[in-house]
Amino acid sequence: LQTNKVVIFSKSFCPYCTKAKDALNTFNLLPGAMEVVEIEDRADCDQIQDYLKELTGQRSVPRVFIGGKFFGGGDDTAAAVKSGKLEAELKGVNALA
Repeated sequence: LQTNKVVIFSKSFCPYCTKAKDALNTFNLLPGAMEVVEIEDRADCDQIQDYLKELTGQRSVPRVFIGGKFFGGGDDTAAAVKSGKLEAELKGVNALA
């Protein structure tokens, strides 16, 4: 979580994950600023979701982290585009091109 400015834990078939990724993709992010971790085919999927619960209080995906801190899920991230909060967070970690 510390090596990338934006990290999304996701499952490729999840509509809320798509919502979060689409919200972030409305911005011109620097190359390499965002990492999407698709967990459904990973052997450690359950362990990742258990760890996400420790960090955020929920096992569900998506879990969006900005600057190493938990930002929100799909609905939170999409709503933050409209409110301007997402852009401010991305600027704060120098993720925007």
